[in-house]
Amino acid sequence: MRKSTVASAPRKPGSALTAWRLAIRPKTLPAAVAPILVGTAVAWREGGFHVVAALVALAVALLLQIASNLANDVLDFKKGADTHARVGPTRVTQSGLIAPSRVVAATIVVLALATLAGLYLVWRGGWPMLLLGALALISAVAYTGGPAPLGYLGLGEAFVFLFFGLVGVAGSAYVQTLTLTPLALWASLPIGCLVTNILVVNNLRDIATDRVAGKKTLAVRLGAAGARGEYLALLLAAYLTPLGLWFGAEIGRWWWLPWLTAPIAVGVARGAWATEGRALNPLLGATARLALLFAIPFAGSIAW
Repeated sequence: MRKSTVASAPRKPGSALTAWRLAIRPKTLPAAVAPILVGTAVAWREGGFHVVAALVALAVALLLQIASNLANDVLDFKKGADTHARVGPTRVTQSGLIAPSRVVAATIVVLALATLAGLYLVWRGGWPMLLLGALALISAVAYTGGPAPLGYLGLGEAFVFLFFGLVGVAGSAYVQTLTLTPLALWASLPIGCLVTNILVVNNLRDIATDRVAGKKTLAVRLGAAGARGEYLALLLAAYLTPLGLWFGAEIGRWWWLPWLTAPIAVGVARGAWATEGRALNPLLGATARLALLFAIPFAGSIAW
């Protein structure tokens, strides 16, 4: 596999704050907020809402998302996946905006902060939170780092669904209620699907460059048509879940609230089907926003 040792583009003018903002990728952060919002709604419905635990869980989720973004930025560059041929948004390491050593240092600092905050969740939730926290810290880096990076093996979608769906929703509910219920598990399904679609768009856009770099994402394995089909299937699963929860008597008459975002879902589905390459970049932010916009009324339908 080709490995880059120097940035492929000269340093561009701009403030350090702007460069670090690019590294953090704020448009992806709704993906960290949505699971905690829904998990907290589950805790509220079950009479176990705990404001401190909810806020700390949110802080940990945001820090882990930022750490994963930073690690992805520098490790994809070092592995040769991010080159001058990249069609996605600017990556600070590949573009020379921030030195690789500084991005690595920032990743370590953010992971340390997530660990410190997570100690409260471990104290409150016991060994299950210790196990989940350790796995989350490892996975934040293992997606693109280590001897067998998840993203390079086509396991990225499974990783995102697990940690942003099951762990994010059910874990944040558990650390508040200290119980794991069927509602917490089922409520994690649509959020996991919608957040996973952010990665699907990213990998769909990068099929050509990932194939050259030896990054065997699921999109590379399935091809563009298969990745688009995956995107639509995840959307459909997300929007059918509230109906299933209503039939199962897990939520009440407000189950249909998330369907208010269906026009947005139709718009992103059309975008995924009709565009390719660099034109998919706006769809990344739109898909992340959809996850949060769905989560807000979904949380309402659960809490009421």
